[in-house]
Amino acid sequence: MASETVSARIESTTTQSWQAGVVAGALAAVVMGALMVVQMRPVLEVAIPSMYALTGGAAGFTIHVAHGAILGVGFAALAGVVTLDSTIKSVGVGVAYGVVLWVALAVLVMPVWLGAVGSPANPPLPNINTTSLVGHLVFGAVLGLVYPTLERTL
Repeated sequence: MASETVSARIESTTTQSWQAGVVAGALAAVVMGALMVVQMRPVLEVAIPSMYALTGGAAGFTIHVAHGAILGVGFAALAGVVTLDSTIKSVGVGVAYGVVLWVALAVLVMPVWLGAVGSPANPPLPNINTTSLVGHLVFGAVLGLVYPTLERTL
């Protein structure tokens, strides 16, 4: 019985789900990136591109949107396990996903990565920044809001 449940969940994650995840994640990253341009420009111009030995805001914004698209696929996988049967639930799961991403990636992984590549950006470890948290909450909320509609239409 348990294997039947797992099979049904895996089979319910279709190509449309992954495509919706990519598009919703990229869109959510664009919205978060707009906030970053206003509130955390050095992250886009220095920190994010430095992770890949690049420079400049265009590189940072492009990488940020690519990260969002990849993380949107992760949300699609999560949506295949969690039943998103209402907009409120989907947004709630998206916001929770944004918090997890903030803790794992912004607070822990990014400072370690930047230190490892010798970046001029040198955030502390852990890098607890409430502005970054708000950005990740917005990312998750937009992702949770947009994903179900895209999954139904793609």
